Amino acid sequence: MSFHPNDVRRRGIAANVIVAAVILFLSAGFFRTQVLEHAEYRLQSETNRLREVPLPAPRGVIYDRNGKPIADNVVGYSVSVLAQKEDTLRAVLQRLSGTINITPTQIEQAVRRFRRAPARPAVILPDASFDVVSVLEEHRMQFPGLIIQSSPRRFYPDGPIVAPFVGYTGEISESELAKPEYEDYKAGQQVGKQGLERAYETQLRGREGSQFVEVDARGRVVAGQGSARPDLLPVAAPPLYTNIDLDLQRFVAGIFGDSLIGGAVAMEPKTGAVLALYSAPTPDYNRFIGGVPAAYFDSLRTDPRRPLYNKALQGAYPPGSTWKLATTVVGLEMGAVTMSDRMPIPCTGGMQYGNRYFRCWDKRGHGSLPLSGAIAKSCDVYFYQLGLRLGLARLVAGGVSLGMQSKAGIDLPEEKRPRFPESIDYFNRKYGKNWSQSIVLSMAIGQGDNSQTILNMARFYSALATDGSAAKPEIVRGKPERVQIVKLSDEQMDQLRGALVGVVEGGTASRSAIKGVQLAGKTGTAQSGQLDENGKELDHAWFVGFAPANDPKIVVAVMIEFGGHGTRAAAIASAIIANYLKVTPISSDLTTEG
Repeated sequence: MSFHPNDVRRRGIAANVIVAAVILFLSAGFFRTQVLEHAEYRLQSETNRLREVPLPAPRGVIYDRNGKPIADNVVGYSVSVLAQKEDTLRAVLQRLSGTINITPTQIEQAVRRFRRAPARPAVILPDASFDVVSVLEEHRMQFPGLIIQSSPRRFYPDGPIVAPFVGYTGEISESELAKPEYEDYKAGQQVGKQGLERAYETQLRGREGSQFVEVDARGRVVAGQGSARPDLLPVAAPPLYTNIDLDLQRFVAGIFGDSLIGGAVAMEPKTGAVLALYSAPTPDYNRFIGGVPAAYFDSLRTDPRRPLYNKALQGAYPPGSTWKLATTVVGLEMGAVTMSDRMPIPCTGGMQYGNRYFRCWDKRGHGSLPLSGAIAKSCDVYFYQLGLRLGLARLVAGGVSLGMQSKAGIDLPEEKRPRFPESIDYFNRKYGKNWSQSIVLSMAIGQGDNSQTILNMARFYSALATDGSAAKPEIVRGKPERVQIVKLSDEQMDQLRGALVGVVEGGTASRSAIKGVQLAGKTGTAQSGQLDENGKELDHAWFVGFAPANDPKIVVAVMIEFGGHGTRAAAIASAIIANYLKVTPISSDLTTEG
């Protein structure tokens, strides 16, 4: 078969065009790959041979008002493994368990971390000891995917002394990662879990850095090889300054020691600055860093003293006679009584109401007293009658207006709301329509359906110490906030404070006076509902007071679980106030029996 010369020529030209087009296409592809997309492919290449190792940032140091560290950072060590697959990780962990002690729980935790963030090294030991690190360094060649790095570790120099307000840090959980406020966090990072660490997480977290290591095709770290990418250094968070007086906090913790159960709050009545906040007993959150040991946590959880329960912020207790000042304020505001008024029935150790005899705490009786004297002597019979004069509806409404149903508003996430009726409907729901008016007698003396936090009672007394405005408690320095809750004249406020001075100078807290300083306050002995081994009811001991009475610098609320008479709490509060004011209490007896 023959071709015409023109056909051969045409076919040659077509072949040349096709070849030229292919060459042009390939050249364009090479140009795009080598020139236009050079950076992208170089990045892919770098990504294939490099792995990013996060560098934790030091958290912000927390200081007290005098610049003393409350929460600091020390050098720690973490151990991680770079793995491509879960099976590979498990194999490495099994081999590691033959060199160091790794529990099955730690293995499963590492696997879960890998599942949440497979591109990041799976942390095995977030807080490894120096001895463990030394052993692993000796066997590093056996574990090419192993990463050992120093990282800042949270440390609380005063340990359990500051635990009630500082909280602790821990690894972010899966449930936290799902929350919007943690959207820019990654698995394995540390976050605040309680207290200041949690409340001020955004200020304390710092900015994580990155280190790049070279790996081979199996994901093993190539020793001695550098990276073309520079490391991104972590940035520490700025410090956080608080209102806490660390010396006073230590003093309060020393008073409670290992034997007392309860809590205390000290604050500036004019600003709300919290000087000390303590709950006894309390855990050492240094042992929570890097993962709390199971045995230690179980010991805390099963301790009948409930160290994991913050008694200053979460404990709700009948306020006892410290509440009588709230009854007094309501009575004065509504014009139901004056400070000089006496009640029709004198105190003979109790009074009959209906078919029940209501006792006074002093079975000898107090006789006929004005309101100021009834406060000083804490006469129950007087306040029974004042409660009846007010009526339950007005007494409850007055308590609500004083903030007895609301949180004090401290800048800590653990605060619980006190338990107090919102209105008379509460009693209708609880007892039905035919409940007895005798309920008001218990409510008037701080018993019954009324349980307050130590913090909230400190807030209430900050209003009595000033012009009737309650200060919002603040751990971290901020702009003071005050809310007017007591609406009395200046003369009435002076009379109230005078009655509280009478409690200390000749009343139920006479053994707790402070030399050279006029202390004002109120004791409380509140029924707990629990009996001792002899069948006698165990009472909670309360005292809330402030000093100097004419120009208060500090208000202190103390509650001792099953502490007996309120005089015991008064002695402790007196010592706390004296320590802060740098004076000497007249009585140093902190174990007064009720």
